[in-house]
Amino acid sequence: MDDRIGPIEDLIPHRQNMRLIDTILSIDQDHAVTQATVKENWPLTTHDGASPLLLIELAAQTAGVCFGWNELQKPAAQRDAAKGWIVGIKKAQFFINRIAPAACITTRTENFLLVQQYKEIIATASLGETRIAVIHLQVLQADRSAFQMS
Repeated sequence: MDDRIGPIEDLIPHRQNMRLIDTILSIDQDHAVTQATVKENWPLTTHDGASPLLLIELAAQTAGVCFGWNELQKPAAQRDAAKGWIVGIKKAQFFINRIAPAACITTRTENFLLVQQYKEIIATASLGETRIAVIHLQVLQADRSAFQMS
């Protein structure tokens, strides 16, 4: 990991068993690449491996890494303290039935569409060179939405 990125905890709010990401491989304004090793203490995981549904959470956390990194690039006085994001799954395709214990998953996200506080993210998850999922997320910054009711 690049020393300029800093600890994962500085970029996303997830802690303990809900922080699935182990390593940030690369990051810039519109992309992030992370790795995570399947652990038995993860949600939806048994000694037989993990449900591919966890790839949605990995996609969301990887997108969150990108969002957090972008905030840290701003001067401190201009940073948005908001942490609340509403994430919707626009589409998810899984190409695997179960992910083996201790498998190393690489997740790549790309900001596909940005309109004010609304974003669409395309994520791919891979085991080595084998793509195991493509996930399209819709993200709305909850506490800064133009859709707020007065």
